[in-house]
Amino acid sequence: MSSEVFHDAKRQQTSILAPLERAALRGLARRMPAWVNSDHLSLLGFAAFFLAGVFYAASGRNPVLLHVVNVCILLNWFGDSLDGTLARYRNCQRPRYGFYVDHIIDTFGTTFVIVGLAISGYITERVAAGALIVFLMLAINSYLAAYSLSIFKISHGKLGPTEIRLVLIIGNLFLLNSPHTRIFGHRFLLFDVGGIVSIIGMGTMLVVSSIKNTHALYKLEPMPEVPLQNRSPIVRELSEPPAVAGGQV
Repeated sequence: MSSEVFHDAKRQQTSILAPLERAALRGLARRMPAWVNSDHLSLLGFAAFFLAGVFYAASGRNPVLLHVVNVCILLNWFGDSLDGTLARYRNCQRPRYGFYVDHIIDTFGTTFVIVGLAISGYITERVAAGALIVFLMLAINSYLAAYSLSIFKISHGKLGPTEIRLVLIIGNLFLLNSPHTRIFGHRFLLFDVGGIVSIIGMGTMLVVSSIKNTHALYKLEPMPEVPLQNRSPIVRELSEPPAVAGGQV
């Protein structure tokens, strides 16, 4: 393993709740007992994600379990959001380890939640699969940008993980009233409508971000002009001016 100094990507978070969230997390980090470390919080976030998926799957038969799902989502926010803040507050960051562990947990956790939701019947399997695919594509785009541009976008526009959790909690409360909604006189699953809206929203973010990143990278690394001596013999021959009899040009 190389011992070279690792330069972490610059974090960008522009979501609506970001200022309030930062203040809350700093306050929690100051009050966290010494025996609790960032790994404990990461494990809590992972376990909460897994249990949210389990209780989502069971909530199809017992909707009251949606309250338990909401508690799991809150616990996930606590563990997933506070682990990095606590590490920075105590000046014991592990940027490579933290980046990898945090986002592999997000990958597995989001899969648990969406699969559990699909099992519950509150969303059709096709919409759930579409939402998961677009989410993973958007995540891959963020990770590639972090590597190539050294900028890691935690949020896209005014929406970030915390806002998505809040929308999910509110949606679960609506599910307790009815899993369906009516649009123009037609009856649809509430989470199918929300899922399609999220697919369109994330898909738009993905396309716009991909174009912006490609443009930024092209400006940083435009197509180089290959020196004539480095070209292949055939290309050199075609590029050189034709010889004229008598040595005159």
